[in-house]
Amino acid sequence: MEVLTLPFTSNKAKTYKHYSLHSNPVANGLTVAKTEFYYIGNNPARIDKLIRIFESGYATESCDNAKAMLVRLQSHSHGLPYIIICDSQLGYESIVDFRCFLNAHKELSAVPFILDDQGISKELRLRFRKERIVDELLCLDEFSKERLIAKAKFLNRIKSNSANNGWKKNIETSTTSVCNQRSFSKRIFDILLSAIALVAFSPIFLLIALAIKLESKGPIFYVAKRAGRGYKIFNFYKFRTMIAGADSKINDYSHLNQYNATAVGPKFYKIENDPRITKVGTFLRKTSLDELPQLINVLFGDMSLVGNRPLPLYEAATLTTDEWAKRFLAPAGITGLWQIKKRGNKDMSVEERINLDIYYANKYNFAYDLWIMANTPTALIQKTNA
Repeated sequence: MEVLTLPFTSNKAKTYKHYSLHSNPVANGLTVAKTEFYYIGNNPARIDKLIRIFESGYATESCDNAKAMLVRLQSHSHGLPYIIICDSQLGYESIVDFRCFLNAHKELSAVPFILDDQGISKELRLRFRKERIVDELLCLDEFSKERLIAKAKFLNRIKSNSANNGWKKNIETSTTSVCNQRSFSKRIFDILLSAIALVAFSPIFLLIALAIKLESKGPIFYVAKRAGRGYKIFNFYKFRTMIAGADSKINDYSHLNQYNATAVGPKFYKIENDPRITKVGTFLRKTSLDELPQLINVLFGDMSLVGNRPLPLYEAATLTTDEWAKRFLAPAGITGLWQIKKRGNKDMSVEERINLDIYYANKYNFAYDLWIMANTPTALIQKTNA
């Protein structure tokens, strides 16, 4: 490993450090090619971990120094880092100011900005998420080499898509004309049926909302980010079926995951008889009434009545290879092929579930959607509470 101190007119000596090492293949077939990290903070252990993962990178001790260095990298055609990772101990105000700096520069705003959230309070962590100051919060100590690379790759695709829709165009190129024809009739059908259903089910909405509020504290709706067609990220709506703050306890029950969470590759998370689920939530899930608010997503165009399930971002981040990404060619849907074929089957493998999604993405049309909708009622009453 070579450590190089870059010259800069500053009162501080060795403000900027550049690290480089020979490119090494990553385990299980993953490789990092021409990727550089940019770390902001003063934690040598973090830097040591990053230089074992990426080919090279830069480190500065403060956000102000990072601003000057990034501008310098741009002006001298050194190229931009693949990912920027900031230590949360630098403080809220400093991190917000740095986010504003990134947003003011078109090229820099496209670089994923991650916050290493170790040691910060739960309230501050929620504030960072709510205000969308960073693209992701994570604890570097809990991320293996493979997981961090997959996360960086996923965020780069998302940021690139947000910037110019380039990847979305690429993923849909092979089916553009067909998708346009299929999407038009599908969209008209979605708008009409979702609007009618929202009006018809409004009394049920009120009864469910009342039951949720009477049983437990917390919001009526569960709102979370999901990745849909072309990795488009949107706010996903469901009736809350778990105790408040259930997402923060997901690691406590990872050993109950019915999928193999320790395997390398695509990962899904589902627990049979999840202890975080409330009594009202159990009923809503078994009858699938918790999914009624997704009619709002359908009306807004985020989802369709029929399609592949929109995935949490941590699941979508493991499906960025060309093979698995095919499932994102289809629109996100309330019901779909997986729901009527394998729903509630704890023996179903991750690969089997993804292959069903890919099969639908290759086959779907209006008539096929009608067939799936006709077979959905028999799948509504689940055998498991998962």
